[in-house]
Amino acid sequence: MTSLPHKILQEQVALGVTLMVLEGALEGDSDSLFKKSHFQPSTKEPISMPFTLGLTSDLPAGSTDSDILNQILDWALQQDHVQKPERTYLGASRLGVSCSRALQYEYTHTPRDKVYSGKTLRIFEMGHSLEKMVRVWLQKAGFEIETHQPGTGEVYGFSAAEGQLQGHVDGILRKVPEGLEARVPALWECKSLNAKSWKQLVEKGLKIAKPVYAVQIALYQAYMEESVPGLSKNPALLTAINKDTAELYHEWVPFDAALAQAASDKAVHILRATRAKETLPRISHDPDHFECRFCDWQTTCWKGAL
Repeated sequence: MTSLPHKILQEQVALGVTLMVLEGALEGDSDSLFKKSHFQPSTKEPISMPFTLGLTSDLPAGSTDSDILNQILDWALQQDHVQKPERTYLGASRLGVSCSRALQYEYTHTPRDKVYSGKTLRIFEMGHSLEKMVRVWLQKAGFEIETHQPGTGEVYGFSAAEGQLQGHVDGILRKVPEGLEARVPALWECKSLNAKSWKQLVEKGLKIAKPVYAVQIALYQAYMEESVPGLSKNPALLTAINKDTAELYHEWVPFDAALAQAASDKAVHILRATRAKETLPRISHDPDHFECRFCDWQTTCWKGAL
């Protein structure tokens, strides 16, 4: 494909779906990035399920009162989770995942090999709660962070490819404390990590330690440019909190146009293949590959292949 700096193209996807992509903006100014990517929230109705407790029969002999209570809590969290509407789109926060087949499974709502445990769901909720806490701490220090669009009240985010690619940002920096050399507006993203993962991020930096997050930030900077002019020109602020020690790490992340382009192309490829009912290749020929072993669809993917 011919590379034309700063030229916006429409990438045609099967069945008339279009995805706006930036072709080759690798240097110089980046005006007119990723046009027409306004936010369109999903309208899928939640699943209605009765809440029942069929619990203690599954507990092993000798279970304590604490075990019983934990199972009740886990069950409640799992029931709450399955009632939430599923994503009807590719999430920009996930496009950095290496395996396109795994993303295809996720996009098509292919059932995971195992349902999320109560522990996993608690970890997810902890992350959301910690994000809110960190935002408050930054605001107390003089940062002005917007999470909703003035006037409409909608959460900041974008929608492209007729709603099949979407993202929702943690916040937009509108002001920073005096003396801090940073330009606004800027994207703000917050992550909560365990001690080992947090230390890797501190030592190696975002792009090496957490490439999935790097792709997420690049896409947000690109696709949010239309609704927040100047966002792609200014480095994003990543804040990571250590869930074990409450230590904080901050990194300013310049816009990586090439990374955003590659991720957009990947989204187009996944959408096209899915529309054509084509199963994308696995990331590896070995089911014991690191990413395969920890994949939510390992059994589904490799069943009958060996």
